[in-house]
Amino acid sequence: AFVFKFVFLFSPHTDSFRWVKDGKEFRRELFESGTLTAEVKEELRSYQGSYRCYVANELGTAVSDLAHLITEPIPTLAKEKRQKTRSFEEGESAVLYCNPPKSSVTPKIHWMDIQLRHIPLNERVTTSLDGNLYFANLIVNDSREDYTCNAHYISASVILPKERISISVTPSNSVVKNRRPQLQKPAGSHSSYLVLRGQTLTLECIPEGLPTPEVQWERMDSPLSPARVRMLKYKRWLQIESVSEADDGEYTCTAQNSQGSVKHHYSVTVEAAPYWTRRPEDHLYAPGETVRLDCQAEGIPTPNITWSINGVPIAGTDSDSRRHVSSGTLILTDVQYSDTAVYQCEATNKHGNILVNTRVHVVELPPQILTADGLVYKATEGQTALLQCHTFGSPQPKVDWEIFNSGPALANAKMSQTSDGNLQISDVSEDDSNMYTCSVRHSNRSISAELQVLNRTKIVDPPQDLRVLRGDDAVLQCKYTVDHKLKQPTIQWKKDKHKITSSITDVQMEDSGIYSCEISTKLDSVSATGSITVQDKPGSPHSLGLSEKKDRSVTLSWMPGAENNSPVSEYVIERKEEQNPEKGRWEEYRRVPQDIRHLEIHLQPYNTYHFRVRAVNGIGMSEPSPPSDSYSTPAAKPDMNPENVTTVSTDSNSMVITWQELEQRQFNGPGFKYKIYWRQASGSSPHWKESSASNPPFIVNGTGTFIPFEIKVQAVNELGVGPEPDAEIGYSGEDLPLEAPSEVAVTELNKTTVLVRWSPVSMESVRGHLLGYKIHLRKKGPRTHSRRSLPMQEPAADRNRVIVVHGNKVEMVVSDLQFYSNYTLTVAPFNSKGEGPHSKAYHFSTPEGAPGPVSFLTFESPSETEMTLRWGAPNKPNGVLTGYLLHEQLMESINLPLDTEFTLKGLNPQIQYHFMLRALTAAGDGEPIEIEGATLLDGEPPSAINIEAGQTSVNVSWVPGERQRNFAFSFRYLKKRGGEWEESEKVNSSQAFYQLQGLTPGVQYHLKIHPGNNSWEFKTAGPELHELPSSFATQGWFIGLISAMVLLLLVLLILCYIKKSKGGKYSGNAQSTSHSFLEKSMFKNTMENIHPCRG
Repeated sequence: AFVFKFVFLFSPHTDSFRWVKDGKEFRRELFESGTLTAEVKEELRSYQGSYRCYVANELGTAVSDLAHLITEPIPTLAKEKRQKTRSFEEGESAVLYCNPPKSSVTPKIHWMDIQLRHIPLNERVTTSLDGNLYFANLIVNDSREDYTCNAHYISASVILPKERISISVTPSNSVVKNRRPQLQKPAGSHSSYLVLRGQTLTLECIPEGLPTPEVQWERMDSPLSPARVRMLKYKRWLQIESVSEADDGEYTCTAQNSQGSVKHHYSVTVEAAPYWTRRPEDHLYAPGETVRLDCQAEGIPTPNITWSINGVPIAGTDSDSRRHVSSGTLILTDVQYSDTAVYQCEATNKHGNILVNTRVHVVELPPQILTADGLVYKATEGQTALLQCHTFGSPQPKVDWEIFNSGPALANAKMSQTSDGNLQISDVSEDDSNMYTCSVRHSNRSISAELQVLNRTKIVDPPQDLRVLRGDDAVLQCKYTVDHKLKQPTIQWKKDKHKITSSITDVQMEDSGIYSCEISTKLDSVSATGSITVQDKPGSPHSLGLSEKKDRSVTLSWMPGAENNSPVSEYVIERKEEQNPEKGRWEEYRRVPQDIRHLEIHLQPYNTYHFRVRAVNGIGMSEPSPPSDSYSTPAAKPDMNPENVTTVSTDSNSMVITWQELEQRQFNGPGFKYKIYWRQASGSSPHWKESSASNPPFIVNGTGTFIPFEIKVQAVNELGVGPEPDAEIGYSGEDLPLEAPSEVAVTELNKTTVLVRWSPVSMESVRGHLLGYKIHLRKKGPRTHSRRSLPMQEPAADRNRVIVVHGNKVEMVVSDLQFYSNYTLTVAPFNSKGEGPHSKAYHFSTPEGAPGPVSFLTFESPSETEMTLRWGAPNKPNGVLTGYLLHEQLMESINLPLDTEFTLKGLNPQIQYHFMLRALTAAGDGEPIEIEGATLLDGEPPSAINIEAGQTSVNVSWVPGERQRNFAFSFRYLKKRGGEWEESEKVNSSQAFYQLQGLTPGVQYHLKIHPGNNSWEFKTAGPELHELPSSFATQGWFIGLISAMVLLLLVLLILCYIKKSKGGKYSGNAQSTSHSFLEKSMFKNTMENIHPCRG
């Protein structure tokens, strides 16, 4: 069943309704309602057709748009036979067809398994608009028996499951070969599409190939707009919603993998069903007025516009000279009450039709102003203000606007009046703030309105375009100004129409986008946009594949990961070898530019390889891709032999053969070893001797001394031997040379350089490779020397030199000899074993030369007119010194004896002298040594000093006088409260500093310099130490008395000790008794209370 409704409440009068089907009257006229309901007893398909409803009353007849009714049964499935299992090989492409029941409404397709779980879709497995399931390439895991296409008819609330489809994918017995992309849908290289304005356009591009192709879309005449275009189904669909004429053009899809690419071109033509650009409006008119009903429509192709009155085409009514149509506009002149009706304007082209009803009511009514008086309008600068003055009446009242104290408003070019009487002011400014009056012509009706123009809201610092590293924080700022009369505005941040905050922490890739800041007040709003581009290291490459597998190479392919807003610059291929312990970790193999997606990699036999790929961009290097499948190469014979085969023999009766070992990855197979061959190069036997070893060196014994041999080393494994090696010449061990050079001679080239010659030794006596000769040079000392200038002790390295002469040379220039010295030299041959015997010693001497500079030069000034020079003899006299030469530019040169001191008198104190002193030998003048100086003036004690006092010391500093000799003086100091003057040690005037110590803290002192009359005062730091008041305990007589008593007590103790030790020894002796009595009598009166002597 169905229901059509059409309600047109035109007036309070009763409406009547009637329906027209396919241009013919359908059923009877209806009065109760405009609803058309199908009869239960009639077949539904009899109602299929195009309908129009007409509603009428005494003011006219209105007409509805065409309504198209399609009737069809609910979709059902025809009985299907169970399909046989379809077999495929791994890597092939496949299509599973759905073929849902046909319907006027396209069903939604779901591919599911028997447990109603969706089949996972990705770049390799996808669906098309027709509902089929496409595989770009099959893998073994695609095998299953329950691929089910479910067609969902939403309007009918029906889901129809098709018969299950079974496929079997078998692994390939050979290497799965990659193949370039081909398009499964659409077919061919070009297709055309016609789409209507407002519809949704979907272009699909479903490729097959191995590896799985990538799809890229582009528009040929302009860039694709992200705001207009959506990529769906893993870029297999390009979709544009609400198509406009601007979407007309050429589009291209490119499918690409490592093997190549394929393109498809789409020509999109956009046409349009009619749509309104101007509609006529309902109005009241007075008799005699002219009515213009403007009706304009656009479409592709251009629509045809026709007019009807009360549903009857004008062409079918009586002709009236007051009525005519011009460019779609219906013009009625001198209208009468009888012209009251509903007028229909209809636009039609091949894609459809549209219709609009317009009511014309001819009546007379007095004018009224419907807008309230005294309204206040507010606008911001630059806006368009609309001051309303709605009127009612027939004929339509005419109004005039005036500005307070400024006259007619229309005199201002910015102001215009709309057809319904409102005043429109464009681009308002503060000058437009005023009172305005709207008056109805030829009446006393008027209203006033006030316009207030406020400052426009502005964004003074819009959001910036930020580039942020993933994980960092991002802050978008939006600074604005707003009129003070407006309340605080609302600030809204949006991204993809979702509200956000302006601060984003720990940004991730999904935070990239365009951000808008909108400042809104009651009167205006302003917005600005910025962007956040989140950058990161690239995503890991993926989908690594191995193809073109050969014994010595394999082709590695990969697909790029996300660039993360920083373009990839290169890819890094890494590999790992399982058979080589040294290479058992990931190592970089090669770097390739970013546009490379596959690479042939050369491999070694008998190894297992793994590969992975990293991407590099301006932020850094990605994490590695998942490793590829392992690939093992078969074993083979060695490709190469070891290099640098040579002998390094050290024993004179053996030969040590060595070579540069091959890397383990170069073994090419199991059971690897080296085969060593040797034979005498000068012997009569042509046969090679051979042996094997797992690593160098290899020793051959019993060879004799320095015998030449042919040697070669060959790589061997269980599968065979390497290429035939080239023979090298090696030697058995060397021994020391047996013969000394002869005929040694020395020729003088200059005073410090000689040419040494000798006769070579015989090659047989060398017993090895002659590496050259060594000249041993020994300096025995100077020939003679002056008693006053003994030479300095030379280090052993200067006395003994060894000059090495490489190769077969038999002469050598020896330089840097010392003047006036005795030398002895010998020459010896040497080989790698060492030196042979030395030649006979050869003695020679070098001649005398000019001396070196004196060892030092200083001066003193004993008076203002005298200067004493002192110097040391040269360290290198280079002969016998004969004296010295003193030169000064203001006086004649002076020849000096061998003394090392000379005094110049009668000098000018005002002159700075420049002296040069040279040592002399018979060979000439030596190098000069220079000194500048002037005589010194008499010294004096300082007159100005600086004092810095501590607690128990004071630092005294001064500036010594220029060119003054040392002057000795002392410091005298005295406590200000009394005491005696104390004096320091002698101080030199050139010291510039002295410290007085042993002072009392917190005491004021007088300070003088002796000799001299200047005096100063200072106070030491810290609290003052006060002396105890005088008492008898501190008097000298009391201290002396106590000291005497202590001494007397000490004598008494000694005597008591002596007495006790002699007590019983002389008991019968009278003399002893008398002596004891005298002792007691002597001390009884003064010491009778001293207890130690009692008893």
